[in-house]
Amino acid sequence: MMENYFKGRHFQKDIILVAVGYYFRFSLSYRDVVEILRDRGIIIHHTTVMRWVHHYGPLFKLLWRKQRDTHSQSWRVDETYIKIKGRWYYFYRAIDSHGLTLDFELRKHRDYQSAYHFLKRLLTTYGRPDCLVTDQYAGTLKAIKQVIKDGLLVKANHQCSKYRNNLIEQDHRLIKHVLVKSSGFQSLRTALKTLSGIEVMHQLHKVSQREPSLFGFSSSQSLIELLVQ
Repeated sequence: MMENYFKGRHFQKDIILVAVGYYFRFSLSYRDVVEILRDRGIIIHHTTVMRWVHHYGPLFKLLWRKQRDTHSQSWRVDETYIKIKGRWYYFYRAIDSHGLTLDFELRKHRDYQSAYHFLKRLLTTYGRPDCLVTDQYAGTLKAIKQVIKDGLLVKANHQCSKYRNNLIEQDHRLIKHVLVKSSGFQSLRTALKTLSGIEVMHQLHKVSQREPSLFGFSSSQSLIELLVQ
């Protein structure tokens, strides 16, 4: 089954998984990944790594969403800024009280419609939480009122707390750190593909920290385990 994901590729799956695993895990450029592989006797062009990243990011996201890991019932929802072709876009994210990722979505605008779409999918997927913490942005609060009206959330379970949202704000920084050496996104489509892989890798690492391995975390091995489940 896993072999089907690599059918027709000119390179072995292990090489592909190491390349995309490094890119999604660390703050590396495509050329950095090429250099790392060259030192191991593997000659590859940086555009090939880019194509792998754009192809496998959405696939990893799809497989990750199918897992539906158990989460706590206390959630944090917030958005951060991502620049695409010189324009700011908004990356909506949700994590639980243990820091584990629930969902994420890239939107063109920070407004009621974006917040409502994200919250509705989150609550439809996971059900009602015991506690949902957000900031006090007007568009988000309006969306909260609507999902309460829709019966997806209980009013008493919503909280506005800047202090309690520190957890997700710190988590934003870890995601954006990986993008430091990126050449920048040129379209919403490629940004979402890349961010999908980064988010999934970040989640796999967070899960691994709950049950540390004697040999530490391996990005490529974690991706293999994701592909065979």
